[in-house]
Amino acid sequence: MRRLLPILALAGSALLFFNAQSKAVLYGVEIPPKIKALIITGDDVDVHHWKETTAAVRKILVDSGRFDVTVSEDLKPLESADELNAYDVIVLNRFNRKAPLSAAAKKNLLDFVHSGKGFYVQHLASASFGDWSEFGKLCGRHWVMKKSGHGPRAPFDAKIADDAHPITAGLKDFRADDELYAKLEGKEPIHVLVEAHSDWSKKTEPLVFWLPYGQGRVVHNCFGHDTKAIATPEVTTIIVRGIEWAATGKVAK
Repeated sequence: MRRLLPILALAGSALLFFNAQSKAVLYGVEIPPKIKALIITGDDVDVHHWKETTAAVRKILVDSGRFDVTVSEDLKPLESADELNAYDVIVLNRFNRKAPLSAAAKKNLLDFVHSGKGFYVQHLASASFGDWSEFGKLCGRHWVMKKSGHGPRAPFDAKIADDAHPITAGLKDFRADDELYAKLEGKEPIHVLVEAHSDWSKKTEPLVFWLPYGQGRVVHNCFGHDTKAIATPEVTTIIVRGIEWAATGKVAK
């Protein structure tokens, strides 16, 4: 028992250091705080099972060990600037069809990103708020009903357009099983990370890209029709890295 006392005393000292400094330290190495991510979901077209895809994205983030994740199935968090400021990144996995967005909520979202935080938009979420032009600019490219589209779902070859960016570093071209989104609209300068040729549009389409918005970062990921699409290893990696990049501007090794 006497031999255990010094060990217990050291453990107590480490705990006191953690409390006093508000930082986690393990074996003398500071552990960075987890990224606080807010997933906003709760609506989509019937063929998109948002409960399943949201659960899959949440699990990917939690399993990475880098995130503290909160899920909201409505837009209420956008109504409070103070509530939003508790997060580092907003993840939109929702095609909003019915719920109105107040002027305050619009301002809060734009201010959140413009101030230096992150926004990550996935799959059909860019079609939300079709009558709000600034949201389309925020997304870089956005789905416009009766203009944007895709051919029949089928496996296709996705090409890494930038293998030096932290989100796609080390990734190789891969086979995706998803909807290949095409003819998204927008003129904002975007940095394309993943692209693919669409037989439907007859063009090479950007599928993963990012753009700055004020001091913040927006990452747009067109993959994510269902859990099968999300489970593609490269897509899973892009989700984790993309949300981390949006939040912090860097990706942990």
